[in-house]
Amino acid sequence: MDYGGKRVIVTGSAGLVGSEAVAFYSELGARVLGIDNNMRRSFFGADGDTTWNRERLEREHAGYEHCDVDIRDRTAIDTLFRAERPTVIVHCAAQPSHDLAAKRPFDDFDVNAVGTLNLLEACRQHCPESPFVFTSTNKVYGDAPNEIPLVEQPTRWDYARPEDFHGIDESCRIDNCLHSLFGASKVAADVLAQEYGRYFGMPVGVFRGGCLTGSHHSGAELHGFLAYLVRATFEGRKYRIFGHKGKQVRDNIHSRDVVAAMDAFARAPRPGAVYNLGGGRDNSISMLEAIRAIEQRCGRKLDAEYVDEARIGDHICYITDMSKFRADYPSWSLRHSLDSVLDEMVEVMSRRYAAEGDAQSAASRSAATATASVRLSPETPSSAGTNASGKRSSNSNGPAAIGGAESSIET
Repeated sequence: MDYGGKRVIVTGSAGLVGSEAVAFYSELGARVLGIDNNMRRSFFGADGDTTWNRERLEREHAGYEHCDVDIRDRTAIDTLFRAERPTVIVHCAAQPSHDLAAKRPFDDFDVNAVGTLNLLEACRQHCPESPFVFTSTNKVYGDAPNEIPLVEQPTRWDYARPEDFHGIDESCRIDNCLHSLFGASKVAADVLAQEYGRYFGMPVGVFRGGCLTGSHHSGAELHGFLAYLVRATFEGRKYRIFGHKGKQVRDNIHSRDVVAAMDAFARAPRPGAVYNLGGGRDNSISMLEAIRAIEQRCGRKLDAEYVDEARIGDHICYITDMSKFRADYPSWSLRHSLDSVLDEMVEVMSRRYAAEGDAQSAASRSAATATASVRLSPETPSSAGTNASGKRSSNSNGPAAIGGAESSIET
């Protein structure tokens, strides 16, 4: 498929996978429209704020167009699709946290399930022939993967039976198990996407991702395993390990490999197809192993705290079996090893902190210069900061204004 001049819509475009999709399709000449209202900040606070990533995309990809729309807004989504009629839709927007879903269940379901329905129906009405790629999750399997017999090793849990060596495939059941409300909302979206493919014959693909990672992740404690681990190590934050002796295992796949897989589907879609997506055994790592690997790369120790109670529905050992996808799309291959992923994340985070440090130093020098330049007349000691009534003036150029500037710099 030649994407030159074609319109591609990416939801969650300032997030990890969404931003990778923006870059991928922009580099192929597509006109990319990103839908992202930075709800991740509402979910996770300042750690989740994706403004920096949106600004990076706008800076690096001149043709990128950002649209601050909430996917829960059915009318706005329909209007957008009617006007744009995209060639490809990559749907990455989501509420991604188990714990947060329990605190904000309506937001979770409305974003994950209803938002996905809004997008699917807008696509059916205005561009039903366009490939629609949905980023689902391995959490649709609930805690069913925990029923597989495990063996405890010095630094990780692993599958005990030889037949489970390659991990979890798409035959794993998705019902009669504990999901968390997040997992349940994603099941609803997952099945809806399948039905739009199977019932309406639309080219919809469902990708059940494991740990999707990369250097453009706004990692927070409630979401972003490796990204938050790197951040906590750099910043000296206390990092909490929840249960399973810290030996829980995840396989990790770089966001560039994720988007390459999605594009392979978009070029030769199979309506309603479901694929597991992850790094596989070679890219698997336990919590303990990840801490050690990142400490070595950062040259500093993590301030870790062990919490005996595991998160509800948490997978003890999850390794993705991608045999089905590899069989359907043999030209795709995993290009990023776990070592290269960790190296990149630490390098990029290190550069980001160095840049922020330089900016703070420059701001401090600027503030100091401004302070030194302020001189109050000895004859009128209070004239700079007060009005005729003796109250502080709102347009004062004296110390009050400088103090305000310092506050904004600190914020």
